[in-house]
Amino acid sequence: MKPVKAILFEPVGCLAEFPAAPFEEIASRVLCRESNPARSGSRSYWHVLSLIETSHWAQAEVFELQAAAAASVYEDVTPAFAELRSMHVDLALASSLSRAAVTHFIDRAGLRGFFSAVWDRETAGGVGAVPIRQALAATGVSPDQVMYLTDTADGLKAARAVGVQAVLMMNDPDEAQRLSLQGPAGGIVSLHELPDFLRLLNFGDRLHNP
Repeated sequence: MKPVKAILFEPVGCLAEFPAAPFEEIASRVLCRESNPARSGSRSYWHVLSLIETSHWAQAEVFELQAAAAASVYEDVTPAFAELRSMHVDLALASSLSRAAVTHFIDRAGLRGFFSAVWDRETAGGVGAVPIRQALAATGVSPDQVMYLTDTADGLKAARAVGVQAVLMMNDPDEAQRLSLQGPAGGIVSLHELPDFLRLLNFGDRLHNP
């Protein structure tokens, strides 16, 4: 990887633990599909994204707001973000959640001052890879110098579709072991590790390109 100049974040599973139940409600009540309560919040979320259409957005929003209100924000988010900003790394949020859910989450977590840009499915005009692509364009940075943090196979696929470097957030050891076979650029178990991960990348690049 080249030195990372920008990081794109999806809050679900990467900045907080979101409950699966509201997303399973979207699947069953809005999309009329069978729900699977055994899925994690992240996997339920990305499963819904694979099915949802523009006409469903307004109906899904109420359940997404429930998920955002119940999300457990990781305690290492704020200190990690402060350190990354001190390293002059551009931080942007690229989410497929509704604007209302994203706004509620950011305000509740106290993260508004950290992001140079915030993209949701309404401002981006789509879900999945679309907000990532829009956030990438807004940074003005080459895709190979942009990192996207994800904890799901669908997130890895979306990152590849856009051309950014996917780094695995290893929330579940068994799932992380399986996803590591899909070739992410690296993996972290905590956001505390992210600044050192970037320093290691930048040091390695200086060794190869003095």
